[in-house]
Amino acid sequence: MFANYLTGLREGLEASLVVCILVAYLVKTGRRDALKPVWTGIGIAVLLALGFGAALTYGSQELTFEAQEALGGSLSIVAVGLVSWMVFWMRRTARHLKAELTGRLDAALRMGTGALVATAFLAVGREGLETALFVWSSVRALSDGTHGPVIGVALGLATAVALGWLFYKGAVRIDLAKFFTWTGAMLLVVAAGVLAYGVHDLQEARFLGGLSDKAFDVSEQVPPDSWYGTLLKGVFNFQPDPTVLQVAVWALYLVPMLVLFFAPAGFRSSVTAATTGTQRATDDQAHARTSAAADRSGGGDRADGRRRR
Repeated sequence: MFANYLTGLREGLEASLVVCILVAYLVKTGRRDALKPVWTGIGIAVLLALGFGAALTYGSQELTFEAQEALGGSLSIVAVGLVSWMVFWMRRTARHLKAELTGRLDAALRMGTGALVATAFLAVGREGLETALFVWSSVRALSDGTHGPVIGVALGLATAVALGWLFYKGAVRIDLAKFFTWTGAMLLVVAAGVLAYGVHDLQEARFLGGLSDKAFDVSEQVPPDSWYGTLLKGVFNFQPDPTVLQVAVWALYLVPMLVLFFAPAGFRSSVTAATTGTQRATDDQAHARTSAAADRSGGGDRADGRRRR
């Protein structure tokens, strides 16, 4: 339940901050007339996220078992990819988020009501769809037949809304940089468990092999129905009898992600620069080969012309 609460809190707080920034900017600039289109866009985004979550929940029930596992496993991997990108994006752009949103809002104010609705919808809608997909995957991975995971997510979202309102009123001050750093790291741990569960789904769907190759089995030492087994599953997505492939994927995802996440900003920038430099060098080499081929072709054409003369 704690992992679901963390997911709802982290994802919901991002959306709440976006809403607070948009509303506060309009109020401070005396453009209260633009609040209605903004709230309309936000409302449409929330309804879209709820509809997407409902479609995932109820739409998959009509499928066969193997189709459900294949769909669940595939969407879990997609959700992990989106959340991983979001975690790194938020850490990189959190300081400039307000300036970016207010800049878009200024442009929308000049364009009219439709642009305001679209700006608010896009700003909140992306967060909503990512949240719906990851929460669905996380709840599915942690579901134990009770309503605990759903309650955890609901409590996390409710806390995020309350914190957003307190931020707007100026009643609460939190170091958001530290908050997003530590919750981001914990969310990567949750994402690693969701990824491993998604791989297990694909194995059960017979899309991947190795379902019977267990890395270890500590079901007797850590019974899934014990309080500590439930705690480990709720916090770390722990499974007492994972397959070799699950453990390998979990480790290959989590270790590099945490190293890169906690690496100094200069190191991450150097990695990006090295990647860009490698690509630029490759492009330059390709351009040089193309130019040389063109020169040879041109020289051959000139020689043929001289022979004809």
